[in-house]
Amino acid sequence: MGALHEGHLSLVRAAREGCDVVAASIFVNPTQFGPNEDLAKYPRSFERDCAWLEREGVELLFAPSVEEMYPGDADRSARATQVLATQNPSAPSPTWVIVEELSGKLDGKSRPGHFRGVATVVSKLFHIVEPDVAFFGQKDAAQVGVIKRMVRDLNFAVAIVVCPIAREADGLAMSSRNAYLNPQERKQALVLHRSLARIKELAAAGERNAAALVRAGREVFAAEPAVRVDYFEIVNGENLDPVVEVSAGALVAVAAYVGTTRLIDNEIL
Repeated sequence: MGALHEGHLSLVRAAREGCDVVAASIFVNPTQFGPNEDLAKYPRSFERDCAWLEREGVELLFAPSVEEMYPGDADRSARATQVLATQNPSAPSPTWVIVEELSGKLDGKSRPGHFRGVATVVSKLFHIVEPDVAFFGQKDAAQVGVIKRMVRDLNFAVAIVVCPIAREADGLAMSSRNAYLNPQERKQALVLHRSLARIKELAAAGERNAAALVRAGREVFAAEPAVRVDYFEIVNGENLDPVVEVSAGALVAVAAYVGTTRLIDNEIL
């Protein structure tokens, strides 16, 4: 969605290594924002983003308007938000792509309708650009799960490559929303990474009980009472269902509010 950082550029570099031609899209998709979320203030730095993509050797930038993506329906954002807020099934609604099994888990549970907007816009981007390979970041682990399932179930002719989380030197996962943080909040935000590091340490030492690991992770958050946990779960990396006993490939996922900013992070054990 623009406001590019090193995490985005790492995807570009991975694409450059494995593909002949690289395309990137920038589109702040209104249908994946819910009521009272940050659509209006989401950081936008289009000119800088273009310069960075050109520097990285991207051949094609697709940066459509809302009207181009949703023809004849420029007010889709407002209407989608209204439908989401009222949960009125008879309200006028556009066409959606919904990955039923996964869309209500992790971020989808906290942000109803979010993955409906994600799946819809990504399916449109795939149809328009027709890539052979698409590169996504592991930081958005639930999103990756939704997209991989959509591609499988709808027979998209595109391979999905998931690239590692890009982090700041102190461990904070890179995110466009980090720009919202003031200096104090920036320090507090490190608790997400610390909690995951604690769970990784315990799992490496032999702890397999998921509930015990989650408790240990939440104890780390107790040292930062200003940070409010949204969810903290250990799930199967494919279907996003909670696990009882941890095995290789389990996904530890956390979302938390630092001030008014919602951040996410995860670790694959």
